Amino acid sequence: MLDIRWIRDNPEKLDEALRSRGAEAESARLIALDEARRTHIAKLQEAQTRRNSASKEIGAAMAANDPAKAEALKAEVAEIKSFIQTGEATERELSEKLNDSLARLPNIPLDDVPVGADENDNVEVRRGGEKPAFDFQPKEHFELGEALGGMDFETGAKISGSRFTVLRGQIARLERALGQFMLDLHTGEHGYTEVQPPLLVRDEAAYGTDKLPKFADDLFRTTDGRWLIPTAEVPLTYTVADDILAQDALPIRMTALTACFRSEAGSAGRDTRGYLRQHQFYKVELVSITDADSSLDEHERMTECAEKVLEKLGLHFRTMVLCTGDMGFGARKTYDIEVWLPGQNAYREISSCSVCGDFQSRRMNARYRPDSDRDTRFVHTLNGSGVALGRALIAVMENYQNADGTIRVPDALKPYMGGIDVIGE
Repeated sequence: MLDIRWIRDNPEKLDEALRSRGAEAESARLIALDEARRTHIAKLQEAQTRRNSASKEIGAAMAANDPAKAEALKAEVAEIKSFIQTGEATERELSEKLNDSLARLPNIPLDDVPVGADENDNVEVRRGGEKPAFDFQPKEHFELGEALGGMDFETGAKISGSRFTVLRGQIARLERALGQFMLDLHTGEHGYTEVQPPLLVRDEAAYGTDKLPKFADDLFRTTDGRWLIPTAEVPLTYTVADDILAQDALPIRMTALTACFRSEAGSAGRDTRGYLRQHQFYKVELVSITDADSSLDEHERMTECAEKVLEKLGLHFRTMVLCTGDMGFGARKTYDIEVWLPGQNAYREISSCSVCGDFQSRRMNARYRPDSDRDTRFVHTLNGSGVALGRALIAVMENYQNADGTIRVPDALKPYMGGIDVIGE
């Protein structure tokens, strides 16, 4: 959430940022809402001050044996009390309207984020690994998975509907191996603490991590009002809500392997075949909580940690900085890592690493106390995929396939595969 005081001082910067993200200018409307709220609060304060002084004047009038004045003052106090009661409800309505408007505003891009309309304006910053060479036409993952009996889309649909899949046998084990490998890498080499968070969260957690109110249609909700997490970013980041952290406790780095749930609202017709876009999937998430001065360096570090997963798996990838029009709602800057899928002959996103500044922490009231300052400041939050298991599974299957439809196990995963070197032999 953006600070209304910053908006009052920087209306043109806000509107320029919103336009760069494909949104309409909002500063005039927001400032008018804030002005109405502040004017009303001033009137309430004046009324409260007058009520207090009039109450004292009643006593003075009674002492002076002036009952007429005392009755007039009592009538005035009663009128003021009625105004205050009504006015306090109006103040709540005005504050809620302003806060709701602020909650729907996207974050402000950093100055070095390229301005653009959509994914076509994203900018490549580097590549890693080499594309594999095949002396046969590589297949897509769902062709390989179905032939091996390891990907059962029909049974998944029978059980739960479209965009659900049953994995079996060595393919199921391969996905599990990917998750264990990633957790071991991030905790053993990258300094993240493994966390096993709840998969159901309250409104406050979804709101605090900017998923509500804007993305309610993208989430699944239970009958008791909780939300299934779309990513472990939500519970991991919310662990510091309402906290005041010591600066020397930062950065806090957390990782989790969890199921994730997304309704995929608005994605009808996209990636309907295969395992690429599911309602339920698994992902290793990376979350960092930092002070204000360290977040940009932490963003580069987090992205490198995600890239290291693909490097160790021997996968070719490219890292893109997203333009303003393609960036996520809560991000100030985002790197997408796109892995090469030879079956599709295309790059597909496998990780997204974002720095959010204090956008989420204002909503969560998560703060730290600088070593040299008595005042608190809002922490900065970052999140990234380290990486999505389903898409990593697809990438391994397509990049390590053999002409006979079997799949070689990458060296990094062999310790987790119980002696299996080739799937399907």
